[in-house]
Amino acid sequence: MTIPDHILQFWDQRYADNATPWDRGAASPALEQWLQQGALSPCRILVPGCGHGHEVAALAQLGFNVVGVDVAPAAVERLTQRLAEAAVHAEVVCADLLSWQPAAPFDAVYEQTCLCALAPGLWSNYERRLYRWLRSDGQLFALFMQTGQPGGPPYHCEMAQMREVFSHDRWAWPETPAVPVAHPAGIHEFACVLRRRSD
Repeated sequence: MTIPDHILQFWDQRYADNATPWDRGAASPALEQWLQQGALSPCRILVPGCGHGHEVAALAQLGFNVVGVDVAPAAVERLTQRLAEAAVHAEVVCADLLSWQPAAPFDAVYEQTCLCALAPGLWSNYERRLYRWLRSDGQLFALFMQTGQPGGPPYHCEMAQMREVFSHDRWAWPETPAVPVAHPAGIHEFACVLRRRSD
């Protein structure tokens, strides 16, 4: 399964026009908290749907082995230039994440804006790919978008539905409640760290 061409063109046009109201202009405070708490430390990490790549740059500067992937050539070009100007290294790939496959599994995935950008009918396919991209016991650092509205993107990621998509037989959920993270767009996300169970 791949993302339809008109969807790919839609995202590239949004980045080309700089019409990205979901972009904070900096890394998410959730990422900063995970780093400060030591929940996330230098490792091989994937940032799918990386967009402008604030998290890619922040992680690369801290010594992570980062791979950022986005479907929009305009976003990838902008991020590649930004990393070069900052003299930090990260691998940035322009690809359809529903068909892309990495050369090796990751220790962690930082998921913030990719799931909510995909129509709910694609979520199960995306979950299977996340599962394959992570090593056994690898961690998914997820921010589940809460718009409270029908339609999208971004699509509302109802937490009960997230527990169905990221089922307990494949993912270990934290015992503590998800942490709400405010978003400048007037909505919020729920921050969770899921662990990939062994095959």
